[in-house]
Amino acid sequence: MKEKKKKRKEKGNERKKRILKCNGNSQPAFVNWNLYVIVKKKMWSSGMMALPCSSSSSLFASKISAPKSGGILATKSPRFVCKASWQELAGVVIFSAIPFTAVKAIANSPLGESLQRRLEERKKVAIQQSSKFQELALKARKDSLCYGEERPRWLGPIPFEYPAYLTGELPGDYGFDIAGLSRDPVAFERYFNFEILHARWAMLAALGALVPEILDLVGAFHFVEPVWWRVGYSKLKGDTLDYLGIPGLHLAGSQGVIVIAFCQALLMVGPEYARYCGIEALEPLGIYLPGDINYPGGTLFDPLNLSSDPVAFEELKVKEIKNGRLAMVAWLGFYFQAAATGKGPIQNLLEHVSDPLHNNVLSILKFM
Repeated sequence: MKEKKKKRKEKGNERKKRILKCNGNSQPAFVNWNLYVIVKKKMWSSGMMALPCSSSSSLFASKISAPKSGGILATKSPRFVCKASWQELAGVVIFSAIPFTAVKAIANSPLGESLQRRLEERKKVAIQQSSKFQELALKARKDSLCYGEERPRWLGPIPFEYPAYLTGELPGDYGFDIAGLSRDPVAFERYFNFEILHARWAMLAALGALVPEILDLVGAFHFVEPVWWRVGYSKLKGDTLDYLGIPGLHLAGSQGVIVIAFCQALLMVGPEYARYCGIEALEPLGIYLPGDINYPGGTLFDPLNLSSDPVAFEELKVKEIKNGRLAMVAWLGFYFQAAATGKGPIQNLLEHVSDPLHNNVLSILKFM
């Protein structure tokens, strides 16, 4: 009996060694036999049949490595190796710096001096027209039901003591300031600038998140990765992405995350510098903007001439901030959906419409 047990034990030990070391390395893929058994059972239960030693062990070894301490299973973190050559990297960086450097070069050149002289000749007339427009805009704001004391409040007909410092001069002022952030007029103006800036970014980002997924679902255009949050995840894995889904058009899509962030910072230098300096920052290029920092106007920022009608323009300001706030709230929903379901917003919407009782927030929270 003892000899049979001893032989059985020796055979088991040989089998363990053969499985643990069959990848050809002296370092075993697992440090613990129990872990091998657990993973093997999970593979069997998930439908993965037992693979031959040459393939299964290499699969394990490529995805699972022995931790430095203990018998806990550890996954290897992917290596973020830049696939592009240094020439491509230099080209991407130079391309990102072109807008700002080109503007500075033109402003300091004889062409820039000529443009400034022409602007000075037209500037007086442009300032007079801008002053008249501002007077008409102020009158339109006073007559509008979206501004002033007659504007709607965030609680509607419910009696409430609204802050006296919120007079309805700015678009989207519904008397909501429970934290008292707008008591200081200077801070109030700064917060409004931040709000409208983030609102515009949120609207653009929402469009960029929804359109690729819609085009991919209807079959009109297939992207490498149509779901918004998986694009960044693909870059973290080192995948190469095509710009606008056009094959071969990589720009920074073949670079790593750090390089892309650096290029994005270079691209934003010009706009952020202009925003910091004010609307006068483009005058060295011969461009005069008649509006203010939030609504610059002019051909560059109002090519459709939507501000030509002061009454309609004041209403458009209110619509813009309302849709921008909705977009910012929508992004909170996008983040929650991505974390909870791992799917895109359009896919979540379609699943909810097909089965509202089982695909909703409560059912997701139940299984989390």
